[in-house]
Amino acid sequence: MKARYLTILGLAGIFAASAMIPRYALAATSTVQCKMRFSTTSWSAIYKQMKGTGTVSCSNGTSMRVKISAESVGLTAGRSRINNGVGTFTKVRSIDDVLGSYAQGEANAGLMKTGSVQVLTKGTVSLTLSGSGRGIDLGVSVGKFTISRLR
Repeated sequence: MKARYLTILGLAGIFAASAMIPRYALAATSTVQCKMRFSTTSWSAIYKQMKGTGTVSCSNGTSMRVKISAESVGLTAGRSRINNGVGTFTKVRSIDDVLGSYAQGEANAGLMKTGSVQVLTKGTVSLTLSGSGRGIDLGVSVGKFTISRLR
């Protein structure tokens, strides 16, 4: 009788645990919408360097100030500034997923008014950047784009 009671309790426990798994699995794969507003300055002469700051805000109410940097090499020359740029992230589960280094490939051609649109990837997270500004940009480069928490 006792063994039967324990078996029933054990099966009930397994059933209850298995009923909870889909809810936790869905929570682990749910995503939030995150956007970044930023400003940057850059210069290049074969080696290209870009620095800036921004704010990442997500649909779950979280936000964070970030530092942006990029380094790349290629056939480039110029100097530019992007003000009021916008970045849109995809496949983000938490705001911390936006931090890190993204693969970057870039082609620029601009004089006086410059514009840029890029799609960057880091694992499953993608980032689309767009912005306009002033400067001279000409060339093609490959490198990395890094977002870190501003301290």
